[in-house]
Amino acid sequence: MFHSDDHNQSADNAGIPPIISSANLGDPTYGIARHLVLGDRPVLRLTIANLHKRGYAEPNDWSKPLPTGRADEHMVILTKQVPLS
Repeated sequence: MFHSDDHNQSADNAGIPPIISSANLGDPTYGIARHLVLGDRPVLRLTIANLHKRGYAEPNDWSKPLPTGRADEHMVILTKQVPLS
């Protein structure tokens, strides 16, 4: 269902970052955090820009906006390695 190899993404999960397991990372001093941001597209752009200004994440690290099924609402996902110490 989930692939850690983004080259094998199907149309069903296109735009969603691959799930990364800590076993694939090889460094036990890091964990994985997945951030979900929901809102209209202008709010998503502002939030991504704000986190980039703060040095937290690069804009290209986020998924493409995905519709949530609610009117004018989309979701973006960020998968990030976080130091455990």
